[in-house]
Amino acid sequence: MSRTRGPGRAPEAGIVDHLRMSDIVVIGAGVGGLAAAIRLAEAGHRVTVYERSGEVGGKLAGYERDGFRFDTGPSLLTLPEVFAELDLGLRPQPLDPVVRHFFPDGTVLDSSSEHEVFLDRIATTLGPDAARDWARFWRRAERIWHASWESVLQRPVTAASLARLSWRLGDLAAIAPGRSLRSLGRHYLRDPRLRMLLDRYATYAGADPRRAPAALAAIPYAELAFGGWYLPGGLVTLAEALRGRCAAAGVRIHLGTPVAAIDADRRVRGVRLAGGAFVPADVVVSNVDALTLYRDLLPAPGPLAALADRSVAGFVLLLGVRGPSPELAHHNVFFPPDYDAEFDAVFGGPGRRARPAGDPTVFVTRALDPAVAPDRHEAWFVLVNAAPQGTGWSAVDWRRPGLAQAYRDRVLDVLAARGLDVRDRLVFAEVRTPADLADATGAPGGAIYGTAGGLLRPGNRAAVDGLFLVGGSVHPGGGLPMVTLSARIAADQIGPA
Repeated sequence: MSRTRGPGRAPEAGIVDHLRMSDIVVIGAGVGGLAAAIRLAEAGHRVTVYERSGEVGGKLAGYERDGFRFDTGPSLLTLPEVFAELDLGLRPQPLDPVVRHFFPDGTVLDSSSEHEVFLDRIATTLGPDAARDWARFWRRAERIWHASWESVLQRPVTAASLARLSWRLGDLAAIAPGRSLRSLGRHYLRDPRLRMLLDRYATYAGADPRRAPAALAAIPYAELAFGGWYLPGGLVTLAEALRGRCAAAGVRIHLGTPVAAIDADRRVRGVRLAGGAFVPADVVVSNVDALTLYRDLLPAPGPLAALADRSVAGFVLLLGVRGPSPELAHHNVFFPPDYDAEFDAVFGGPGRRARPAGDPTVFVTRALDPAVAPDRHEAWFVLVNAAPQGTGWSAVDWRRPGLAQAYRDRVLDVLAARGLDVRDRLVFAEVRTPADLADATGAPGGAIYGTAGGLLRPGNRAAVDGLFLVGGSVHPGGGLPMVTLSARIAADQIGPA
């Protein structure tokens, strides 16, 4: 990897169990499950992974059609140093700009991982006062990042660890518990476009910025301080790299093999496969959504109430596009005139049912990579924040006949209204709804990040001895780096053979 200025690893929180060589079952071959499997196999354990689908990667998936290749999950790699410990042989390429922002007044602002460059771009585009405001906010975001990185993101979160954090008054003041990301932005940023830019990062954690914790200011800091990166061939190549490292470490992976239940009382004894077979295990590592684990796989329900606040889902278009689009960067965000109206629609609320947003923010990813599209064509991944699949007050029934196609046309119309009309350049337009993601990955409702953003996600160690949790629905959160950190935390708690 070309950069060295990444986050360092904190000292291990302490190995809880020192086991003899153990038989470990990992449920789910997502990034968290595979990363945990590699670490545990290299620590001397016998590791077997069972995956319900026919592919590895979980939400980190891809799709190919007519010479076009799409990442259908994550499309931006951040904190690549987190993956270096796994020795995956990755060669990420830095992106500049990291994101191109298209604001409703016609302003275009490119973010940069070089702080002074970004300040110059803000000053040129939005004015020197806006640049000074961002510099003040950035100092606060840096404090939040360091407090989060040292005290939260690399360690198990327990009552004791939170109590220790409460005694570190500087860290606690930086993280500002009880304050929202929206409130933090309004305190530091006077320009509404910068506030809009900051609000967007709440959706990285699946949350509404009006309710998301101020601690999420660590997300833009991590993205811009350590850079945004792309893997040639698409981020889906990360899944294959993880699979290759599993094979080299002796991990056995069984695809198309769902786990129906975890056999346990006070301690796990193994898992029962959907076909009826029992697989004994000393330790089980769950990479399924925490809600699914506690609701469906354990013989007794777990902390379901704490998992009720589901994250945002996504409505996706996979577009095969003729001709070049020079106005686009790799990652692009087209903001609406009324951001709060979108949040009201997607998250619902008292007296408001969730619904598809009529004028949403539209994210367009377009890689200038000859490996992902035919000559003189482009492969676009288009994402719109959406309520999860369901029939309740805070969900949308995306299986309702005609809804997905109608909303596809609406999203294309919105792009056209914002100056990016590709309706006459389309080779094809495929749709992926939250219902499709739920079916493909088992994520309840197709929620991208499991539980909505915050510090108090389900822990990596369950109350049942020998059961550990990894993935985006548990501590330290969603996104490729955080999922990989969850695997490190769980593996450190299990310990070497």
